Amino acid sequence: MSYLSRAWRVPRRLPAPWRSPQPFSSSSGPTAKKSVPYQKTLQEEGPGSSEPSRPPPASAQVVVVGGGSLGCQTTYHLAKMGLSDVLLLERDRLTSGTTWHTAGLLWQLRPSDVEVELLAHTRDVVSRDLPAETGLHTGWVENGGLFIASNKQRLDEYKRLMSLGKVYGVESHVLSPSQTKELYPLMNIDDLYGTLYVPKDGTMDPAGTCSTLARAATARGATIIENCPVTGIQVRTDDFGVKRVHAVETAHGTIQTPCVVNCAGVWARALGRLAGVHVPLVAMHHAYVVTERIEGIQNMPNVRDHDASVYLRLQGDALSVGGYESNPIFWEEVSEKFAFGLFDLDWDVFMQHIEGAVNRVPVLEKTGIKSTVCGPESFTADHKPLMGEAPEVRGFFLGCGFNSAGMMLGGGCGRELAHWIIHGRPEKDMRFHHSLTDNNRWIRERSHESYAKNYSVVFPHDEPLAGRNVRKDPLHEELLRQGCVFQERHGWERPGWFSPGGAAPVLDYDYYGAYGRQRHRDYTYNRLLGDEYTFDFPPHHDIIKKECLTCRNALALFDMSYFGKFYLVGPEATKAADWLFSADVSKAPGSTVYTCMLNGQGGVESDLTVSRISPGAPGSPLAPAFEGDGYYLAIGGAVAQHNWSHITTVLQDMKFQCKLLDCSEELGMMSIQGPLSRAVLQEVLDTDLSNEAFPFSTHKITTAAGCQVRAMRLSFVGEMGWELHVPRADCVKVYRAVMQAGARHGIANAGYRAIDSLSIEKGYRHWHADLRPDDTPLESGLAFTCKLKSSIPFLGREAVEAQKAKGIFRRLVCFTTEEKVPMFGLEAVWRDGKVVGHIRRADFGFAIDKTIAYGYIRDPAGGPVSLDFVKSGSYELERMGVTFPARAHTKSPFDPDNKRVKGFY
Repeated sequence: MSYLSRAWRVPRRLPAPWRSPQPFSSSSGPTAKKSVPYQKTLQEEGPGSSEPSRPPPASAQVVVVGGGSLGCQTTYHLAKMGLSDVLLLERDRLTSGTTWHTAGLLWQLRPSDVEVELLAHTRDVVSRDLPAETGLHTGWVENGGLFIASNKQRLDEYKRLMSLGKVYGVESHVLSPSQTKELYPLMNIDDLYGTLYVPKDGTMDPAGTCSTLARAATARGATIIENCPVTGIQVRTDDFGVKRVHAVETAHGTIQTPCVVNCAGVWARALGRLAGVHVPLVAMHHAYVVTERIEGIQNMPNVRDHDASVYLRLQGDALSVGGYESNPIFWEEVSEKFAFGLFDLDWDVFMQHIEGAVNRVPVLEKTGIKSTVCGPESFTADHKPLMGEAPEVRGFFLGCGFNSAGMMLGGGCGRELAHWIIHGRPEKDMRFHHSLTDNNRWIRERSHESYAKNYSVVFPHDEPLAGRNVRKDPLHEELLRQGCVFQERHGWERPGWFSPGGAAPVLDYDYYGAYGRQRHRDYTYNRLLGDEYTFDFPPHHDIIKKECLTCRNALALFDMSYFGKFYLVGPEATKAADWLFSADVSKAPGSTVYTCMLNGQGGVESDLTVSRISPGAPGSPLAPAFEGDGYYLAIGGAVAQHNWSHITTVLQDMKFQCKLLDCSEELGMMSIQGPLSRAVLQEVLDTDLSNEAFPFSTHKITTAAGCQVRAMRLSFVGEMGWELHVPRADCVKVYRAVMQAGARHGIANAGYRAIDSLSIEKGYRHWHADLRPDDTPLESGLAFTCKLKSSIPFLGREAVEAQKAKGIFRRLVCFTTEEKVPMFGLEAVWRDGKVVGHIRRADFGFAIDKTIAYGYIRDPAGGPVSLDFVKSGSYELERMGVTFPARAHTKSPFDPDNKRVKGFY
């Protein structure tokens, strides 16, 4: 019998079977078989031949490809929402790809409010809904979950999760080491700082869950066909040049359909290629071992020891032991024939988990290994799933890349996919720029880092080291020499803050020393990141403060070149703009309007500025030639691709005769903001900058340092200032001219960390934090962006008007605390002793010298949330289990009358 201790104590002098990646079949040493620890799999069930379980139909409304967790969950939810003509195709048998060998853990708390909601739905489906609908047991076991903290930072992270859990009704408790020992007697607590215990976490059985989902789906009219591999996807181009799904080809017939859902897991890239769709994921080996029986382990909670990068899953009277290593094995050539298959475990790779497991549960040192499980899993660049309609082909949806979390996220994500498909709001997976989705080096590097850091503490200001320097703006080298510490967003390197210590370049990815690579030494950028690994105020807090107060008291220059910059032009551009944008943007050329774009449910898909323009010269990125009307769109770079996709989809659906042009790479953008901005820019720009000649929310083409630029009088920080939109080749020249003119006025560079603080201080919204596609303008305080007083129809108008008539049942509220305490989002909001919501976004406001936080609140009684309701409550914000008195504001706490942006100081 093999023992974990043997693997741990003498890893370099093991008997041959321990060293070898071959199966445990040698009679001369320890043995263990390759098999999953489940009593039942679906391998022996099903057709039992190469023929499909039933003939494919000629057509279907939706074809789901892949019969794993996501495919079964999506099919179930489509059928449950009333779509009976849904077909699931599985190339072998249900679960045969990656689902059958999954550990099946479900942890309810994660550092994301969205994921907490998705996990809650999965838990409801497997523990409540499916048993009620089918009378069958899914294999759900509610044995609880225990997160291990070996240091203060880790426990602080768990306390953040505990506070968020209170918002969603997830019971959790922070335990001392002695309390942990009482709960889990076999655990070593000598090195514990504390633990987080979630009593209603549990485990799922893949075969039981998926077979029950299939039973429930087919009972509602869905069709499931096994042994029916997809061989092709027919894509046709319509009369407007739009590519759309037309049919699915199999070896047993062709199925006409307008909609395909790619739930093929590891094989999703190959399926995507059949439709001409890039699916940015990689396949890796992911492993665990199953122990022999352990006396006293029964009914113990599952354990995640993040600092040891190991998990311990209860398996009846044994444990499954696995984790995330720094040197995972990539599955380079994914086999089409791999079904119910396992790889041989590479002990040299897996060995790093043994020490942590034995340290945490010492009885494992004398416990035998019954079997090894090493199977393929798909992983993505940010360790989040790929979901939504693919940008290349209409009707081709992604539901893949679940980073070994497909079981626990399957219910929530399957429901969202079904909702998008049925209700005509095809959310697109556009968080990666198209230049990245087929960049194999970028995908590989980022996916490796996300895998290796899966159990790392999620700090507020962390940045990736992998896949960097892919997209650089024209000022990159100039700012790097001046100490810019860059952030990465959407492939772009954008300024984060400026270090007085000099240049901090991002180096090529070293894979953290894995695969025989040499780790970087004296890596300044990595050291600066590490200094900020805290939930307190970061050590560079005072540097951010200086950047912010320089902007408030003098002026600062912000490089915002990574912004998305689009032109909407053509004969029906105004017709399209009226429909797309919630505000009235069809004004005279020279005007600029802040507006939202909404979806059909009235949710905010974007906030942006739209400027009416006149035609320019052919080939000019600053003023292009066009016929008809024209609009210039400036959009936050992190969401530019999402905006491009949303606009393109609407233009296609409405068949507007106009074009959307992307000039993001051709134009740079710098924003000069502060009380002295007019005095400095008047020396640089060849135009009158007075209030009368250049009022707020207007723009004009002028010259700066002999270069043609588009100047816009706008602000995202609450100060008087101008944006300069500059052809790429001229950016450095214009930048140097501005800095030279501003030198005697105290101008300084400032980054996005300063923008975050300045914007929240002024009450300006950030899309993805304050605004999401399920937040409406009325809820988020942006009703002024909606042209409801006009008769002009716009996308989402009916939903907004209906909500206005019915009342607002949640509202975004600004809070400040007198105590200077760092907050970052996810803190619970208490009103009169009851939890009413959580913080979406928080930062420190240096001008008002207070912590500022924004969060949506509800009335626990279920009534509308009026301004009177907001004003009448007594509030506290809970940070890591500690509450702090807070004041609610109905206006921005800084310059509530908007005098500064208009030049009145």
